[in-house]
Amino acid sequence: MYQQNIAALAKQLRSKDISSVELTQSFLSRIKDVDPSLNSFISVTEDTALNTAAEADKLIASGNAGPLTGIPIAHKDLFCTNGILTTCGSKMLHNFIPPYESTVTSRLKQAGTVLLGKTNMDEFAMGSSNENSYYGAVKNPWDTTKVPGGSSGGSAAAVAAGLVVAATGTDTGGSIRQPASFCGITGLKPTYGRVSRFGMVAFASSLDQAGPMARSAEDCAYIMNAIAGFDTQDSTSSEQATDDYVDTLSQPLQGLKIGLPKEYFDSTLNDDIKNTLMTAIKEFEKLGATIKEISLPNLKLSIPSYYVIAPSEASSNLSRFDGVRYGHRCENPKDLLDMYMRSRAEGFGQEVQKRIMVGTYALSEGYYDAYYLKAQRIRRLIKQDFVNALAEVDVIMGPVAPTTAFDIGSKTNDPVAMYLEDIYTLSVNLAGIPAMSVPAGFDNGMPVGLQIMGNYFAEAKLLNIAHQYQQVTDWHLQNPNLAKGA
Repeated sequence: MYQQNIAALAKQLRSKDISSVELTQSFLSRIKDVDPSLNSFISVTEDTALNTAAEADKLIASGNAGPLTGIPIAHKDLFCTNGILTTCGSKMLHNFIPPYESTVTSRLKQAGTVLLGKTNMDEFAMGSSNENSYYGAVKNPWDTTKVPGGSSGGSAAAVAAGLVVAATGTDTGGSIRQPASFCGITGLKPTYGRVSRFGMVAFASSLDQAGPMARSAEDCAYIMNAIAGFDTQDSTSSEQATDDYVDTLSQPLQGLKIGLPKEYFDSTLNDDIKNTLMTAIKEFEKLGATIKEISLPNLKLSIPSYYVIAPSEASSNLSRFDGVRYGHRCENPKDLLDMYMRSRAEGFGQEVQKRIMVGTYALSEGYYDAYYLKAQRIRRLIKQDFVNALAEVDVIMGPVAPTTAFDIGSKTNDPVAMYLEDIYTLSVNLAGIPAMSVPAGFDNGMPVGLQIMGNYFAEAKLLNIAHQYQQVTDWHLQNPNLAKGA
């Protein structure tokens, strides 16, 4: 049952072959059996889930169910959920229960989904390995000695292990695509502004974007139909009309022009990963696509630019966590300054503190022009590279990461090596374009993802391309050999 997609489960629910309560109980049981070895959930909302499932069954019986009614999902634990713990993987918010609902979770609730719980993540979405969580590291279902990727590693691991049908994630510099690649699932980072950020605890406001994580492009399309669209509560939300992402999945790929950036396929890319990706790209040629080499000359500047802009925005966004209004407060402060200092020092982990310090420095008087302003100018060059490239081709393809999932602890003491894991994903967020990771094979038993990047608001095209590829391959159907419940 846990291996079936949304359409198949929805059909069984409507035909009364299974009830939403039974489906939900099945997934909750699987979480209890499997998740102790993965640590992909921070909280499991069993009672709420069963109540929601019972309501879904009533809706199905009335004949008014939608395609997502009764489908079990999970949310990354930085989406505010009314009355449900929302921690952002941090001690700072270990006791925070929001009094309101994010737009993403609200829309999925309205679509009839059943929330099973909140997934583990790098603290405040800062990380590429899901080792920075106050609640402990998440393990990769394919090999529990390896990381699942980050920061949406809990969502990726939960989907890959069959603990939920789909999950939400957020992508600030690759945090949907990289864990999707490491865990062998499909993940979509939409165009900036396509999905509302209201109620999503901010890391870097000009980069953050929510998106779906699921086994297939088709399942991601169902989730996108529910969450995409304008929101008056988000000033960065786009008013551009959305597509029906499911209806466009079956369009043929004849005549599709694919660009391969020479900067993505140079000597820094692992040869085995390169060969895996080129095999995948040949499948698109069989489907009628043509290949062209392109250039993104400013790719090498994406890491220094991102690691000025993102920490600067994080420094500003996280200033609200001061021990006064909500979140962690130190015990017995001597005075107001002591409360501020100790509450933040105790509440934030090492990686978050480091990025706050970097961002505060970059925004300080005398350094703003030299660092932050210059990084924004570089960002414009990176965006223009994509605009130029996408004037020549329909989509761009390449690797998601330079390696497959690495060993837990192997890069925690080498921040440069950790940051380099994002070399192929950061530029997409700086430009604001949509991109996704699609399972494309394995290297030494670990999944490899193919990254597909498109023009602004071309999510339907990306999902269509990914779906057509998944009709002729079965990489997205592979399952990890879990010790329990496999």
